Amino acid sequence: MTRYKLTYFDIDGGRAEPIRIAFHAAGIDFEDNRISFAEFGEMRSTTRFNSVPVLEIDGAQVTQSNAMSRYVGKMAGLYPVDDLQALYCDEVLGALEDLSNRIVRTFGLPEDELKAAREELVDGWLTTFLRGLDQLLIRGGGEYFANNQLTVADLRAFVQSRSLGSGILDYVPKDIVQQVAPGLFQHQERISADPLVVAYYATRP
Repeated sequence: MTRYKLTYFDIDGGRAEPIRIAFHAAGIDFEDNRISFAEFGEMRSTTRFNSVPVLEIDGAQVTQSNAMSRYVGKMAGLYPVDDLQALYCDEVLGALEDLSNRIVRTFGLPEDELKAAREELVDGWLTTFLRGLDQLLIRGGGEYFANNQLTVADLRAFVQSRSLGSGILDYVPKDIVQQVAPGLFQHQERISADPLVVAYYATRP
């Protein structure tokens, strides 16, 4: 039996969360190796690109969260077989990766610089990406981004929207998704109620 070990921060969110949900949806056992930020600092140099998540498949290390999402998503039936629908799914994954990178750039800034950077983000790229994702959701039919059913693109969008509404990001309004992209907010609510997602979080402490 193939052994899977997924290493990421000890948070219910971030880049690894869609992969965790997909593993659970596929009924595949995996080691959910959750680490602290201090532990990451110690192990960082052992990862290929000095970053997490890292997926080990029978001990072989794989990186890049979107590649992992597609891989596990295929096993879970959460990635389209149709090439065009797969393209739509990938477009959403790529846009969300770009957005995550914009947000991460503000981490660790001194307080005054953080406030300015986050306010600039809210007025600029964050609004642009949220509106763009709202448009991609409309293209998909309004309920899902691709294939008229749940895919890993929906999972990643759900995780990102939920994070933005959690208040974890100082100087980012908690209701920004509702205000800027109401369709995307409705999508977050819909995915949070999906039986696969509900079943996964029922396993969490």
